[in-house]
Amino acid sequence: QVQLAESGGGLVQAGGSLTLSCTASGRIFSIGSMAWFRQAPGKEREFVAVYIWSNGNTYYEDSVKGRFTISRGIGKVMVHLQMNSLRPEDTAVYYCAAGPRNELQYSRETAYGYWGQGTQVTVSS
Repeated sequence: QVQLAESGGGLVQAGGSLTLSCTASGRIFSIGSMAWFRQAPGKEREFVAVYIWSNGNTYYEDSVKGRFTISRGIGKVMVHLQMNSLRPEDTAVYYCAAGPRNELQYSRETAYGYWGQGTQVTVSS
C-alpha cells in the first residue's frame, strides 16, 4: 500500500500563487508516476499534471501550461505543484495520485492506484 499526504491548499486572490505538496509513504518503490488531478463543484475530476519518476518528464493539461509547474521534492518521494497566475476557474479540490510509470495514459484516473484525500484550492475574483 501507498499513502499520500497532501498539503498547501487555501484561499488566494486571482493572479496569486499557491504551492501544493504531496508526500508518499509505504511501498514507495512501486511508484513510477505522481500526478495531480482536480475536481470543481459539479464537474468531473480532471487531470492537471504528472511527474514521471524515472526520467523527470512532465505533462500538463492545456489550461495550466505555462502557469503550473510540477516538480519532485528532495530526499523524499514527494511532488510539488507550483501554481501561478491563478484564476477563479482553478478553484477545485486538488488530489494527488500515484501509480506505475505511464507516459501514454497518464491523464486517466485508471492509471493511478493510490489517491490522497484532497486539498481545497479557492481562487477569488
